[in-house]
Amino acid sequence: MENDLENHLCEELLSILHGYGIDASPQQVKLLVEHLLCVIERNKVVNLTRIVNAEDALVLHILDSLLPLRCNVFEKAPLTTFVDIGTGAGYPGVPIGIMTGYQGLLIDSVGKKVDAVRDFVVSLGLSNQLKTKKMRAEELDASMLGSYGCVIVRAVAKTNVLIEYAQPFLTAGGYALIAKGNPDDIEIAHASQAATICGMSFVSRETFELPRNLGHREILVYKKTGSSRIHLPRPVGVAKAQPLGG
Repeated sequence: MENDLENHLCEELLSILHGYGIDASPQQVKLLVEHLLCVIERNKVVNLTRIVNAEDALVLHILDSLLPLRCNVFEKAPLTTFVDIGTGAGYPGVPIGIMTGYQGLLIDSVGKKVDAVRDFVVSLGLSNQLKTKKMRAEELDASMLGSYGCVIVRAVAKTNVLIEYAQPFLTAGGYALIAKGNPDDIEIAHASQAATICGMSFVSRETFELPRNLGHREILVYKKTGSSRIHLPRPVGVAKAQPLGG
C-alpha cells in the first residue's frame, strides 16, 4: 500500500509540476514525495504542519516551494547557494535543494522543527548539500554575512521585515525571493522603502494561481545592488513568521 501511495503521488506531482512549466526527473520527484511522506509521518508526533492531506500537500508544500524556479533568476550568478528562512518542515529549502543541487542552509527558531528537518535531510541522502541550524534570522554570525546567492522565504511577516532579514545573508548581486499570499499596496510601498534603505532593488512581482482553488501566490524578487544605509541585522520586534502553507 505504501508503494502504491508513493507511486500515485509521484504521478500526480509530475503532472502538477509539468502544468507549471517545472521540469523534474523521476528521481527528483521521488525525493520530493519521500520528503513529503516523512513530514506527514513525523507530524503525528511533532507539530510541523496543519496540512496533512497528501494531495493538498503536493500543491501547498511542494509546488508552492518550487514556484520561485519560475522567476528566471536561478540561472544567474551567484546563485549556487541559498538560505531558507523559517524552514518549518523543510519547505521550501528541501525541494529547492532537490531541484537545483545548490548548497543550502535551512534555518528555523524552533528546535524540534530543525531536528526533524535534519533527520529528513539525512534520510534523503542530502546531508552533504543541505545544512540545518536552529537560529533566528537576525542572529546570523559573521561567517554568514554576504555568503549566499539567494534567500527564499515563505512567510506572513511583512515584506519590509523580510527584506531586512534577507539582506545581510546575500552576496553582492544576490536575490531575495519572498513568497506572499495577497500583499496590499501599503505593504508593497513599505517594502520598496525598506529595499532602498537596505541596498536592494526591486526586480519583479510574479503571480500564480494554485490548482483546485487552493490559493493565490505572489513572489516578490529583490536584488542586492548596494550597501545598506543601516547596520544589519537589527533585532526586529515582530511576531514569528509562519509558513504560508502551514
